[in-house]
Amino acid sequence: MLTEMLSQVEISEQLAIVVPALMIIGYALKRTPKIADWMIVWILLVIGVIASGFTLGFTISGVGNGIIAAGAAITTHQAYKQTKNRDKAELIREIVDDKLKNIDENMSRKKDKKRN
Repeated sequence: MLTEMLSQVEISEQLAIVVPALMIIGYALKRTPKIADWMIVWILLVIGVIASGFTLGFTISGVGNGIIAAGAAITTHQAYKQTKNRDKAELIREIVDDKLKNIDENMSRKKDKKRN
């Protein structure tokens, strides 16, 4: 039954319009203080299904394309965000490692001075 339903979903070219639109809407929602972060995913899913429903029809394929569009928009945003955060994390790690190395070197010098 599920296989039959999924086989009816044909990925539409209109996703090229819906995905960026959902990304912009998600960005705007993120900047809205009264909307919790966890709600943004669900709002984008509903908007994606409605947008695809109006353009492709409220069929299994239309709803499926809306879900795919929302998933693509959310995944793209998360990939960007995690890549950006990774760069920050690597920079912080380098700074901490450098500081720890300096501390170790200073402690070694102090020990050497005490021995001499």
